[in-house]
Amino acid sequence: DDAVNDLAERLAALTGENKTDAVRSALEKQIEALQKTGTLQERVAPINARARAAGIVADGSDDKALMDDLSGGL
Repeated sequence: DDAVNDLAERLAALTGENKTDAVRSALEKQIEALQKTGTLQERVAPINARARAAGIVADGSDDKALMDDLSGGL
């Protein structure tokens, strides 16, 4: 793919590495960054804990009526 090759060449020029090393390094960094973010469940857990501590508990009810009321029926 020409576009991928162009990106690899641009990255190599910016980093001073050859294309293979530049791509390898970029992929390793991206994988490491994604692994650090954790799953959605792991990222949301602290938010849920703060909500529970504040007395906000998801009860499975539908908030459509509330949202409709707050939006003025838009």
